[in-house]
Amino acid sequence: MDPAAAGVEFIGTGADPTRSSTLPEEFLKRTFSLISSEKDRSSVSLVCKDWYNAERLSRRHVTIRNCYSVSPEMVAARFPAIRSVTLKGKPRFSDFNLVPDGWGADVQSWLNVFATAYPFLEELRLKRMAVTDESLEFIALNFDGFKALSLLSCDGFSTLGLEAIATHCKNLTELDIQENGIDDLGGDWLSYFPENLTSLEVLNFSTLTSEVSFDDLESLVSRCKSLRVLKVNQKINLHQLQKLLVLAPQLTELGTGTFMEELVSGSVNDLENTFSKCGNMHTLSGFWDATLLHLPVIYPVCGNLTFLNLSYANIGDVELEQILSRSKQLIRLWVVDTVGDKGLEAVGSHCQLLEELRVFPVDPFDQQIGVTESGLLAVSIGCPKLHYILYFCQRMTNAAVITVAQNCPDFTHFRLCIMSPHEPDYLTNEPMDEAFGAIVKTCTNLRRLSVSGLLTDLAFEYVGKYAKNLETLSVAFAGTSDMGMEYVMRGCPKLKRVEIRDCPFGDSALLSGLTQYESMRSLWMSDCNLTMNGCKKLAEEMGRLNVEVIKDKDDDVSLASKVYVYRTVAGPRKDAPHFVVTL
Repeated sequence: MDPAAAGVEFIGTGADPTRSSTLPEEFLKRTFSLISSEKDRSSVSLVCKDWYNAERLSRRHVTIRNCYSVSPEMVAARFPAIRSVTLKGKPRFSDFNLVPDGWGADVQSWLNVFATAYPFLEELRLKRMAVTDESLEFIALNFDGFKALSLLSCDGFSTLGLEAIATHCKNLTELDIQENGIDDLGGDWLSYFPENLTSLEVLNFSTLTSEVSFDDLESLVSRCKSLRVLKVNQKINLHQLQKLLVLAPQLTELGTGTFMEELVSGSVNDLENTFSKCGNMHTLSGFWDATLLHLPVIYPVCGNLTFLNLSYANIGDVELEQILSRSKQLIRLWVVDTVGDKGLEAVGSHCQLLEELRVFPVDPFDQQIGVTESGLLAVSIGCPKLHYILYFCQRMTNAAVITVAQNCPDFTHFRLCIMSPHEPDYLTNEPMDEAFGAIVKTCTNLRRLSVSGLLTDLAFEYVGKYAKNLETLSVAFAGTSDMGMEYVMRGCPKLKRVEIRDCPFGDSALLSGLTQYESMRSLWMSDCNLTMNGCKKLAEEMGRLNVEVIKDKDDDVSLASKVYVYRTVAGPRKDAPHFVVTL
């Protein structure tokens, strides 16, 4: 079985029991301890029984990319010495409110097993999991050496859970709370850190909404001399930010608070001087309400920046130009479309080392044009190393994307999101087929593709014919018949994840992937033309797949409006709510 077939980075039980290693056990143990890549570790575990055992006994970290692809008991039985776990839950389309509340992915069942199997657990990184305050308290009380907690796009907890973590985790080095559905009950949770806690290295509460106790934050930062990442929320003002930077000039990553307050020349000079002493800083984010008058304070660190996240800063092209002209080392840049095409021209002019660009919409429902094909072209001309792009826009042309592909043939991730559904090339009124055809033909190392705009089956024929390294495909409001999906499923041998919404694909398209689903992690289809009979047939043909239909209250009983299919070695899940029908 493919080691990653079920979305787990360790399932590889195909070791040949008849083969043994001639290498000493101690040599194997030391050698395996030097292999950090989970993919490599999974591969070497397949060589023979001795290597399999050496790998399982020496593994310290495990990634489960789908919490229902394997059971916690299976993980614990396979790996007895895990110290760090990364666990992912809900499908990605839950970010777009397409997965109902109460769907599942509760972390508690995993914690119950880990408390017995891994009392020495040190790190837990959760993404799109359901996490309650009781679960956070359980973590704090059951893992004495617990050090790092990262919660990304999780929901179900409040700042009371953070109080438990702060109170009981005496050796905490990381608390990273990012983009969660959290009930923010106030900023008092910072006061629960013991006065003798000095171990914190990462603190991120940038997306919390309440004002925190600055005295408690200042005290915490002052005594944690190893703090390297600090991302505060919008309630921290520039005066407070300066105080924090004076206490922690060693920071490598900073998320600022608000820039709203008025600055006089003396305070500008003071803050600019404070930034000049932060010689290790390479990542900046935040910048709420920043204006051209505020920007000089960050100029001293711009020359060392490799990642600049301006996705919360509604700045224009003039402000962006001032920053980028001083940031020649940027590798990653995130902005919102308020920078306009002129701002993206500045990217092309100043960021020759850029590898990743993300352009987000300040308002997805605003039909006014923010960035267009002109900005995308400018970036592709000036940034030859670009290999990752996420680009939200209202309009695009085939000719522009074809030129972008020629300028940047090394794309591994191309995510073009034309926000108006079924939008054609606005100059020729033709479908956007040739645009995406050029991307898959030219960019042979493409691993992730998001398509949008008016697309016929021809676009998917191009994908199936040329995108031989594609692993993730996201499709919305595209295609003309089942053939579109069939081209992809029969033509892309490395597919791991497919996400489809609002497309005219039906049962024939679903069943065209029978051979492909053996090696894929998951398939999501919503608001397509699937029926319950088609889904049942898939379940009958593929016994090792979980085929789940999410039923809305007013759904036709014969139709399947939301279908989630995933590879599993654990069988049907036991916690499915009433609106999830497992076939």
